[in-house]
Amino acid sequence: MKGFWDLLRISVEDFNFLLEKVAPHITKKDTHLRKAISPKERLSVTLRFLATGETFNSLSFQYRIGSTTLSRIVMETCAALTSVLREEYLKTPTTESAWKAIAKDFADKWNFPHCLGAVDGKHIFIQPPANTGSMFYNYKSRFSIILLAVVDAQYKFVYASAGTQGRVSDAGVFAQSDLIVAMDKGLLHVPPDDTLPNTNVMMPYMFIGDEAYPLRTDLMKPYPFRYLNMDQRIYNYRLSRARRFVENAFGILANRFRVFRTTICLNPDKVVNVLFACLCLHNFLRSQKSDAYVPPAYVDYEDANHQLVEGEWRREGVLQSASMGRARNPSVEAKKQRDTLCQYFVSPAGSVSWQEDMV
Repeated sequence: MKGFWDLLRISVEDFNFLLEKVAPHITKKDTHLRKAISPKERLSVTLRFLATGETFNSLSFQYRIGSTTLSRIVMETCAALTSVLREEYLKTPTTESAWKAIAKDFADKWNFPHCLGAVDGKHIFIQPPANTGSMFYNYKSRFSIILLAVVDAQYKFVYASAGTQGRVSDAGVFAQSDLIVAMDKGLLHVPPDDTLPNTNVMMPYMFIGDEAYPLRTDLMKPYPFRYLNMDQRIYNYRLSRARRFVENAFGILANRFRVFRTTICLNPDKVVNVLFACLCLHNFLRSQKSDAYVPPAYVDYEDANHQLVEGEWRREGVLQSASMGRARNPSVEAKKQRDTLCQYFVSPAGSVSWQEDMV
């Protein structure tokens, strides 16, 4: 079955599960002129496109399907995959218990308490859309849309927003997202403030991001990387260590669905369709805990001395970061909270034995 995996990046069992799910949505009726393409072949060619990023012309020779028909099949099947998988596998938590489960994972695995997920943005390269000028032209001189996502400690995407033009910065994408609206209006139902482990210090639950994002009480970021004292360097190390999950999740996505390693020759709304199908498939395959999808040593890990060992995906290729510009003017409360968290990480209650060796 290795050949099946190499062809479609999915096991036979998982393929059959997906086929059962999407078949009612992609089955077409035979006509008196020709027999309809089967759901199995429709799913197969779609997964092949996502796994390789081959052109529709190339795939049309392999599957003996006209390239125009094949393009329509891929779009319909991607929409069907998103429709049947999204509610179960790509749903942002809406209960305190679900958020607490994510926070517990971050605390147990990476010693970062009260973390609801790591946020980051990446460019998805596209062909220049007609009549859009420089709207999708990014600072690396390519055309793209931006994927903004939040990842949990299982490398699963728990929030995703896509379609913003490539010229917009990380902070700009975040400012325009429905995530910040939900955060501001309290629609995420995150747990109330709680004490940090082994202390009586109250602390909100929070997301974590890099220096491009705004510092907020519900979003922590590193200290600026200049003139840092030892405590601040330790805080940055601890935050960076927890943020590693989002980089790895993007790395898995891009190297298992290699359509993202190419310039996708579709208009932006169709690219978003492809993207969300892949995010749903990624989370589905992560839920299956398949060693074929994420083999040992494929993602970053730490050795016995807590030294970082980079995962194999980094040697295969990475998505371009959407970071540019800097968010400014954090609130006094947010700065105070970061300082409190910094002091917690160097206190007996919150420190780890090896942290000074890493900075």
